[in-house]
Amino acid sequence: MALASRFGRVFGGSGSILKSQLAFIHQSSTLTTPKLFVSGTQTTDDKLKEAFSPFGHILDAKVIIDRVIVAKEEMNAKFLDGWVIFVDPAKPRESRPPS
Repeated sequence: MALASRFGRVFGGSGSILKSQLAFIHQSSTLTTPKLFVSGTQTTDDKLKEAFSPFGHILDAKVIIDRVIVAKEEMNAKFLDGWVIFVDPAKPRESRPPS
């Protein structure tokens, strides 16, 4: 319980969903893969490592930043030449039948 509240403080979220995820991690404490993917957080490498350290020795913790998403979040609803702009990733162009 204290660990769940610690995770909540580190990741800035509520503890309810986090408690169930922590229980699952604790029950399956022998992981078959050496790496974990954690999504939906905006944290630092050190905070991520600190959050998972109660479960064992952490060799490395790396926060990967998707620059497209960061640009989208920072540029949405901004003014450009008097217009409000919205940014979305480009999609491949659909082929059209010849006219």
